[in-house]
Amino acid sequence: MAAVVGVDVEGVTILEQEVRELVRRRGLDPVRERGALDRLVAEAVGDYAERATRGLLPPLADVEAATRAVVDAVAGLGPLQQYLDDPAIEEIWINSPAQVFVARDGTPELTTTILTSAQVRDLVERMLKSSGRRLDLSSPFVDAALPGGERLHVVIPDVTRHHFAVNIRKHVVRARRLEHLVRLGSLSTHAAAFLDAAVRAGLNILVSGATQAGKTTMLNALAGSIPSGQRVITCEEVFELQLDVRDIVAMQCRQPSLEGTGEIPLRRLVKEALRMRPDRIVIGEVREAESFDLLVALNAGVPGMCTIHANSAREAIAKVCTLPLLAGENVTHHFVVPTVASAVDVVVHLGVTPDGERQVREIVAVTGRVEEGRVETAGLFHREPAAQGGRLVRGDGFPAADDRFARAGIDVRALLAGER
Repeated sequence: MAAVVGVDVEGVTILEQEVRELVRRRGLDPVRERGALDRLVAEAVGDYAERATRGLLPPLADVEAATRAVVDAVAGLGPLQQYLDDPAIEEIWINSPAQVFVARDGTPELTTTILTSAQVRDLVERMLKSSGRRLDLSSPFVDAALPGGERLHVVIPDVTRHHFAVNIRKHVVRARRLEHLVRLGSLSTHAAAFLDAAVRAGLNILVSGATQAGKTTMLNALAGSIPSGQRVITCEEVFELQLDVRDIVAMQCRQPSLEGTGEIPLRRLVKEALRMRPDRIVIGEVREAESFDLLVALNAGVPGMCTIHANSAREAIAKVCTLPLLAGENVTHHFVVPTVASAVDVVVHLGVTPDGERQVREIVAVTGRVEEGRVETAGLFHREPAAQGGRLVRGDGFPAADDRFARAGIDVRALLAGER
């Protein structure tokens, strides 16, 4: 067991072994039957304390901390559980058994937790047990979702030099509506009103940004504006989205079996989604050829939203014009570029400040026109330099989807002109 502050390690180790034996004898599922486990641990701690008073066992320095450590070890992720339970911590990663890092409010820090190689392997096995995904020499990478919704990524040697590389990304839901992002300071009231109208009008929205810029959070917030009667189908590599939608079907990819069969890639999910009577399609992230299937879906009249890694809104559009070419030699630039121009309506680009604050950096509209092989855009909102206040301010552009806004009963030009 890793060292736990304020806990006698020897005593906790003995207590944990006794609790595990009691769990085995009683056939208890410690994860599903948490109440029964808590009662069992309380009884075991009481019995242990009685024996300790008679000098038969080493005393527990802190009974409450010892109880928590045993419950975490048996039903949780042991020494990592304290970080999973901390709402300020967004991500946990292990570079080596002696290097356990966390990101607290966007700022990385090295923790005092020190593990052994055996403990890291055991933790990974326990985390993968519920996912049904495998990790071995033939498949040295794994991407999985934990029961609590956290995203797990693991790489093993010899792809890494010596140790398991483990990342646990918690999706801390801080915003389920665009107004929540306004309160957090990521978005202005004016920009939020426009994005809310864009979603209600059925515009196709691309959310771009770097890793940890808040793309998934923005997608969740945008989905909060989807009209309540609409049916939403989501497609993800691993479940991360937590959309506040009544009629929703969520799908994730599947890895191949040991025989190399049964794989379900993201492209297949996007195709299947079109057969499920969607009013909206939401894709967690496009990285490869699935962007072609997304364009086909959007061009077929099904409104959609997705995320993409990019350094700016302009680069996000360029990337969407390039990735579909991976779908096959018969997919050409001459087809993709005008399709992007007609299918994508708005790009919301996010960034992170040096102190970890997530912000909307710019919102641009795709005009539908192509000039010299480039998709034309119009700036709707942009963020001023920090020296000028760093506010998200209105630009001069207008979206090209006046008809869709009108059908939704929205005067978009009056909305955008309402604040400067």
